Amino acid sequence: MQTLANWNGGGPGPWILFFPLIWAAVVVGVVTVLRRTAWRGRAAPWRAMADPRPTGDSPLAVLGRRFASGEIDEDEYWRRLSVLDEQFGRVGKGGGPA
Repeated sequence: MQTLANWNGGGPGPWILFFPLIWAAVVVGVVTVLRRTAWRGRAAPWRAMADPRPTGDSPLAVLGRRFASGEIDEDEYWRRLSVLDEQFGRVGKGGGPA
C-alpha cells in the first residue's frame, strides 16, 4: 500500500509533513510583522470599552492620581468626584453611566 509519507517508495517521504509547519510559520510571521508595524498606531475598538478608566489629563484622571498619591483624603475625593459626575453626566460612585 502506498502512503503519502512513504519512506521506501517514490513518494515525497516524511518531508511532506513539514510543509504545513512552514505555512504556519509564514502566517505567524506575517501577523507578527503587521502587529508590530501597521497595526501599532491604531487601538483595537474593544480596548476602549474594556478599560473605562480615565486617561491623560482628564479631570477624573487628575483626581484619581491625587487621591492615589495621598494629596487628598477619601472624603475630599468623593466630594469632588460627585461634582465631576454631575458636570460630565456620570452618576453614582460606581463610575458607570446611568
